[in-house]
Amino acid sequence: MPKYAIQSKRGAPPQGAYSQGWRAGDFIFVTGTGPINPVTGKLVGDTIEQQTEQTVDNIFSILDADGASLADVVKVTAHLSDTSLFARYNAVYARRFSKPYPVRTTVGSDLGHSPGMLIELDCIAYAPAKPAVKQPRHSKKKAARRRR
Repeated sequence: MPKYAIQSKRGAPPQGAYSQGWRAGDFIFVTGTGPINPVTGKLVGDTIEQQTEQTVDNIFSILDADGASLADVVKVTAHLSDTSLFARYNAVYARRFSKPYPVRTTVGSDLGHSPGMLIELDCIAYAPAKPAVKQPRHSKKKAARRRR
């Protein structure tokens, strides 16, 4: 069962001592990520809708770096700085993830470590590792012709 870290320049850069993601066998674990612009490292948006879009984009980028997608996500944990924003966040979430939706836990959290951050998401995806593509073997006839 392979285990390795996943890094994507298209996802939010780590703001501390952690990896963006890990593959362990057929599962991909994506770190808690927020609405951080991957290029500037700065917070994106001042509404829950804008921030949810950017956060989901960041998660997608990390999954995509290892050949997975949002459709492979089976579990999401959402942290909202204000639970009264749930309905607005949920509208974006429902548009970005597809049915059957992943299981989800949404909680209110103090996100004061990043002033202005309204949301943080992490997820687990089930994405069986794709077998390495084997190169076709050349037939003995072709090999013999090349030697001539």
